[in-house]
Amino acid sequence: MEDKKRIEEFNEFVLCWLATASKTGHPNVAPKEIFISNKEGELLIAHIASPVSVKNIKENPNVCVSGIDVFTQKGLKCTGRATLFFPKDKHFKTYLSLLSPITKGKFQIHAVIQIKPEKITEILAPSYLFYPNTSEEDQILAAKKQYFNTL
Repeated sequence: MEDKKRIEEFNEFVLCWLATASKTGHPNVAPKEIFISNKEGELLIAHIASPVSVKNIKENPNVCVSGIDVFTQKGLKCTGRATLFFPKDKHFKTYLSLLSPITKGKFQIHAVIQIKPEKITEILAPSYLFYPNTSEEDQILAAKKQYFNTL
């Protein structure tokens, strides 16, 4: 039940990264911007332009998805098994109805990648680990300085 609640945190991220591997173990990591967690505790990712990810999932359904808040430099890593749903499949329309509003009509969704989490762990920037007094506010200021060259 804890992982079901944690997977909802992915809805706060703007971007996530889907890591897959071919049957021979060749890795691939691809950014994904259209994704959502559903009430069943699964992560749904739109296949918009993901031919390598889709090919790899067909060969090897074990995946890893990570999402980071670039300002706080905290996030989540979800490992699990992926299933592909194409327009002819039973749940495709239901999943499409959850993802389509996020696209705002800009992208065609060719398939939905459903991930059933097996393990969800926290990701922290090394600053939090090596400098225990680091606060989110410190990280946000440092990130803004880096990204926006301000302050």
